[in-house]
Amino acid sequence: MIRVLLDVSSPALRAGLRALLSSDKAIRVVNDSLEEETDADVIVTSASHASFLDPDVDSVSSAAILFLNGDPLTVREMRRSASAWGILPADASADELCAAVHALSQGLIVGTSELLFETESEPLSRGPLSERELEVLNLLSKGLANKQIALELGISEHTVKFHVSSIYQKLHVTNRTEAVREGLRGGWIAL
Repeated sequence: MIRVLLDVSSPALRAGLRALLSSDKAIRVVNDSLEEETDADVIVTSASHASFLDPDVDSVSSAAILFLNGDPLTVREMRRSASAWGILPADASADELCAAVHALSQGLIVGTSELLFETESEPLSRGPLSERELEVLNLLSKGLANKQIALELGISEHTVKFHVSSIYQKLHVTNRTEAVREGLRGGWIAL
């Protein structure tokens, strides 16, 4: 069971979020306020990001945070945070909202590519991966086989295998699923 705390100021928005999240049997809304002490796995908020980055706030330090806004400043600040976080536009669908809560409970970073990667010219943090390894990881996340990746990038299948092996080593993983998961956690790729 994923425990969700709602931290929104509008009673109408709070009621709507509660109804949307209650449609998923794996999600339980545990509280509607940060004021009351509760153990939550995910916090859904439309509030300012500053309060969540305060080291004196112990009650929410381990919870993942889902922001419902399109503020690029929130994205920049949260990239510096070690906890799981996500950002969706306030008009996200029920399916998107529930999928985001599930992903956050697994420690992933969530958001639309427009919000995560603000502009085309913004340099994407590659982490430990080279530019080509990042391209291969992105194609791995789309479920492509080595032969398909080779065709897409115009390189040999042997070279793809070399890059996949290097990705595994650099990310300390043993398979494609783990590699994609680490890429999502690091914010280097987006689904």
